[in-house]
Amino acid sequence: MMDNGQEISGRKVWITMSEHPDCALVRRGYTAFAAGDMNTLSELITADAVYHVPGDNILSGHHKGRDAILELFRRMGEETAGTMQIQLEAVLADGRGHVMSFHTARADRGDRGIEIRQGLFFRIVGGKVTDIDECVEDIEEENTFWR
Repeated sequence: MMDNGQEISGRKVWITMSEHPDCALVRRGYTAFAAGDMNTLSELITADAVYHVPGDNILSGHHKGRDAILELFRRMGEETAGTMQIQLEAVLADGRGHVMSFHTARADRGDRGIEIRQGLFFRIVGGKVTDIDECVEDIEEENTFWR
């Protein structure tokens, strides 16, 4: 286990590293999504961005363009009657325009509920998101929820 703490005057002091700008961009997107702030989300993605959703359900497919992605987000909110909650667990960057995020999503839809771990893989160019690939812990569970 890695320990980045340093002993100074008998006390453990942790080194704080500044966050990579691409990670900050993704965190800003998560905050905007949670708040339903479509204006901020619109600013963070390119006009020709693509969001890839796996599985075989009403949300699956390649959502091409900013408007299609924002519509996907709106639909998630509508289909879950605003119950969707995202708990961000980690955001990791490679410094070359790729960011991975991991979160737990919770939502209700009619008489169904879901709590599932998901990951997003972002491609960032010029400070904006150009591509998002979604990965899920259990595709069949997600398919059942969204069918």
